[in-house]
Amino acid sequence: MAILPIVTYPNDILEKECEKVTNFDKKLTKLLSNMYDTMLEADGVGLAAPQVGVDLQVAIVDIGDESGTIELINPEVISTSGQDTDIEGCLSFPGLYGEVTRPYQIKVRTQDRKGRTIEIQAKDFLARAIQHEIDHLHGILFTTKMEREIKEEDLEGYEKE
Repeated sequence: MAILPIVTYPNDILEKECEKVTNFDKKLTKLLSNMYDTMLEADGVGLAAPQVGVDLQVAIVDIGDESGTIELINPEVISTSGQDTDIEGCLSFPGLYGEVTRPYQIKVRTQDRKGRTIEIQAKDFLARAIQHEIDHLHGILFTTKMEREIKEEDLEGYEKE
């Protein structure tokens, strides 16, 4: 597999509405595999196609728990509940972290790599990671939702607040 270069801000592809996936083919499978390897190499928990310069509604999330790797193709959030404020970072904004408030629980309708429609329910950190990646597919950056910037050196003490 290949490690892809991660697009960093500012870059136009990060702020555009991505195209829906219509071809569920070997190219898509290869993209998903390369995105997964790239995400792991970059020590991320999610990666969206525009972050590797690809204008498609494709993202992956793996927060390292029992839910495993979640592939999101043409995803849409169909319901949300609750809200939670926590720290987010982004591979396209190295060294930048901030507080973002998002729904605590979500239900997402998406497609898998074969084009089958599936529904995913998620809460807490997994829901946050999925929403962050879905935002990328619509050109929405976490910096536009950030309520307060957290400096990298302050991350250690943040949890204790």
